[in-house]
Amino acid sequence: MKLNEYTTRDALMSAVAEAIAADLSQALTRRETVTLAVPGGTTPGPVFDALSGVDLDWSRVHVVLSDERWVPEDHPQSNAALIRKRLLTGQAASAAFTPYYTEGSDIETAAAQLSSSLAPMLPIDVLLLGMGADMHTASLFPGAQGVAAAMEDDAPMLLPITIEGQDVKRFTLSAPALRAAGMCHVLITGEEKRTALAQADKLEPAQAPVKTVLDNSIVHWSAA
Repeated sequence: MKLNEYTTRDALMSAVAEAIAADLSQALTRRETVTLAVPGGTTPGPVFDALSGVDLDWSRVHVVLSDERWVPEDHPQSNAALIRKRLLTGQAASAAFTPYYTEGSDIETAAAQLSSSLAPMLPIDVLLLGMGADMHTASLFPGAQGVAAAMEDDAPMLLPITIEGQDVKRFTLSAPALRAAGMCHVLITGEEKRTALAQADKLEPAQAPVKTVLDNSIVHWSAA
């Protein structure tokens, strides 16, 4: 794990956007089509805003989500809606994007079908992740139903996850799909998450799922 520290949140977001843009440019010299996997949530929004203005051949970039809720895009919790609004605009409007929610299907069937149809896009070229104070990443939450299967070495690309106490099921990229990424950036802010990161580095992936990518990632952190 490489840890980059920044004095301000703005500096952090700018640096992460620049790093991802550089990684995508390098990947495009090696492959005809490259895969960029990104999280939802509001924290990485400024990164997406900056990336959307970067001049590169976005028509050869396929964007996927690291995780998603089983909700349509008009739902306020849809990560796909956020990505369309903050990333797939401006220069990046020509990028391909595969949403995960499928009207009229169920999450188990959709996960299996998407794992098969998206498999040719693996390995992910550039991966951006976040981390919770509970040391989850993507939707690999410690102890959640489905996480053990998603941590297996032979897990498919996508699996459904159920979190106790939440009505909405989730998709997540599996641990092997995350580990195999060519470049992995983890974005975290705040002292609580810095403490959690130090703890995760001493634990097994089952206890701290983010550990599954730490050995092969650049962590970007700012206190604010």
